[in-house]
Amino acid sequence: MNPYQVLAAAAADWDRLAGLLEPASGRQLEALLQALRSAEQDGPDRLQAAEEAARLLLEALPDAESGRLDDASGARFAGDTQDRAHLGFHADDLAVLVLDGHRMVGPVLGPIRARILAVPALDPDEVRLLGGDPGAAGLLRLTGPGGRPRLPGFQFGVAGTPLPTVVEVNTVLDAERDPWGVADWWLSANAWLGGNPADLLGAGRDGQLVDAARYLSEEE
Repeated sequence: MNPYQVLAAAAADWDRLAGLLEPASGRQLEALLQALRSAEQDGPDRLQAAEEAARLLLEALPDAESGRLDDASGARFAGDTQDRAHLGFHADDLAVLVLDGHRMVGPVLGPIRARILAVPALDPDEVRLLGGDPGAAGLLRLTGPGGRPRLPGFQFGVAGTPLPTVVEVNTVLDAERDPWGVADWWLSANAWLGGNPADLLGAGRDGQLVDAARYLSEEE
């Protein structure tokens, strides 16, 4: 059994499997996945967390589901402990699904999440050092590698102050409910605006940014 591949296979089918776990098993899985993603990459603690989480799933799920996960882990890799994927999903994707509660994982949405997290960002302590408040209303707060909070840097002006246009747009688009979707809006090409909204901040087009956000929210 490759424990990472068991977790990856669970991530690929998590919409269905999540409802099959007893609450106590779900809580144990959360703790193990937290340990998994906070551990050093390729370190013994990460492997131990992966093995315990995989074993928990195989024991807690119905036999038919356990058999599917075990098969997906690849018998030909018996004893293998490389961090292998399954259908484009990875073990860390299960941590995102279970701990963060969003679906920016897998072969389709995972690259979008990676692109968003590649944008310059600040952690809460860095925002405070600038004199800002990382908990201020209207800010995008994302979960980065290791479960660490990340606040995209385009949101801030001098002294860590949130840009008023960003706060207004994030409020209109309900970033509290869907931070990843709103981050993708800011960082993706917009045909109507002729560029990425984040790149247009402070370029004399802030009113258009707000109008575009309002139009999108009304369409939804």
